[in-house]
Amino acid sequence: MSELSKQGLTRRALLSRAVAAGTLAVIGTGFVAAPDAAWAVEVTHVSEHEMATLLQMARDIYPHDRVGDRFYAIAVKGYDSAEQKAVVAEGIAAIDKAAKDAGFEDYLSAGWEAERVAILRAVEESKFFQTVRGGLVTGLYNQKEIWPIFGYEGESFSQGGYINRGFDDIDWL
Repeated sequence: MSELSKQGLTRRALLSRAVAAGTLAVIGTGFVAAPDAAWAVEVTHVSEHEMATLLQMARDIYPHDRVGDRFYAIAVKGYDSAEQKAVVAEGIAAIDKAAKDAGFEDYLSAGWEAERVAILRAVEESKFFQTVRGGLVTGLYNQKEIWPIFGYEGESFSQGGYINRGFDDIDWL
C-alpha cells in the first residue's frame, strides 16, 4: 500500500473499509453472497472471482452509497453466460494484471476505492471495460426499485407528462 493511501486514516475510515472489504463473500461453489445473506448471485459460467470482480467494478464505476450491492449484482448477472465466459475471463485477467502492475495481488485486493479507480483508469480504453461500463447504464439504472433513491418517479407520458406532474419539484438540483 502506498504511503499516500495511509495518510488520513481515521477510526471511521478504518471501520468503513473493513465493512466494505467484508461486503462480498464467496460461499460454496458457484455463489457470491453478501455476509448478511440478504442477496446472493449464483454463477454458472464465470468463476466466483470473476463475478466478485465484476460486482466491485460496477460499484467503482458507478458508486452510489445508497444503492445496495444486490442491484449491482443484478446489473452484472448477464455476464454469466456461455457467450460471455471467454470475454469476461480475458477482461478480468487484464484488470488483475493491471492491479499486479500497481503492486496488488489482484483487483479485489486493492483495498481503497482510489487505488481501484486508478487500476480501472489503466484499462478504461479496453473494449471489455467500455462494454461493462455501457451495460451498467441500463443494467443498473433501469431497475425500478432504485428509482426513488434518485428521485425519479418513472415515465410520465401515460400520466399527462412532466409539466403537470412534478416538472419543478426536484429539490436536490
